[in-house]
Amino acid sequence: MNHTETSLRPRAEVRPALNVRSDRRPRQPVHECAEHPEGVRITVYVPGVDDSAVEIEGRGADLTVLARKERVVRPNFEALHLEAAQRDYLLRLRLGAGYDFSRMEAELADGVLTVLVPRRSRAAAPRLAA
Repeated sequence: MNHTETSLRPRAEVRPALNVRSDRRPRQPVHECAEHPEGVRITVYVPGVDDSAVEIEGRGADLTVLARKERVVRPNFEALHLEAAQRDYLLRLRLGAGYDFSRMEAELADGVLTVLVPRRSRAAAPRLAA
């Protein structure tokens, strides 16, 4: 089994919403969230996804992870319910305004995506108007 570890570059800038293919409805991947004093660690299981096919976006209080699966079409092959196995993964989480998406880090190894989102410092936390 090959073990490759790559460092992904999450996107925290403001831009249009992630472009999801309309021909195949994405599925929600299995994921785990763990709170730490410095932030939150999100583990997302995306088997069969290459690191170049992962998009991570933090906007406002939300984190969105889109992982596109490669579509393999073999000649002389009759597909039997493979549509679900080749669907993209889409995860949307509401984390809250207390996280600094510009400093988040991501890593993909053997189909396991780990995203670390640090908390904002108290001085940089947005304040609500009274």
